[in-house]
Amino acid sequence: MTRLFMRVIGGCAAVVLLTAAGCPKKKAAAPKRAQTSAMPDSADQMGFGVRHILTNKGVSNGELLADTAFIYEDGTRLEMRRVNMTFFTSQGLKDGVLTSKAGTYNSRLQRLEARGDVVVVREDGKRFTSQQLVFDQIRNQFFSDSAFVLNEPTRQLSGIGFESDPKLTNFKCLKGCKGIAPVQVPAR
Repeated sequence: MTRLFMRVIGGCAAVVLLTAAGCPKKKAAAPKRAQTSAMPDSADQMGFGVRHILTNKGVSNGELLADTAFIYEDGTRLEMRRVNMTFFTSQGLKDGVLTSKAGTYNSRLQRLEARGDVVVVREDGKRFTSQQLVFDQIRNQFFSDSAFVLNEPTRQLSGIGFESDPKLTNFKCLKGCKGIAPVQVPAR
């Protein structure tokens, strides 16, 4: 009986092995990928709470702040997150504030490109919004080819693309320009 018992057990073991060999194997779980690095490989440095003073011929034009900055090209190009720039008059008075989600400042070109929910609020009550805006410090000019809205105390302008001085007074809309303003109708 032990011999018969051994044959039965051996036969059952063979059936189990053959069945297991014929069954599809479970796929191994894919290894989890590491999230991308916060610092790109080619960045020279990374800074937190970055502050940069913009000057023109020795006079402070503005103060540029960023939550995080990746510094490239020997410190001449900053790729920034959570940008905040305060503009000053030639007398040093606060003139306006620009905020955006991201930006690039190139100190060789003296140019700031703000991207993502760009808002400029001026001390005279003007409010400018766009998805992209360039401030050329040498030409002392704002410009963009993106859609924008400019709200002033007495009117609203919108369009696609513009050029202007930082005070938003010499404003030139490039395409799709619209304006809304109150009109005084004379009484008869």
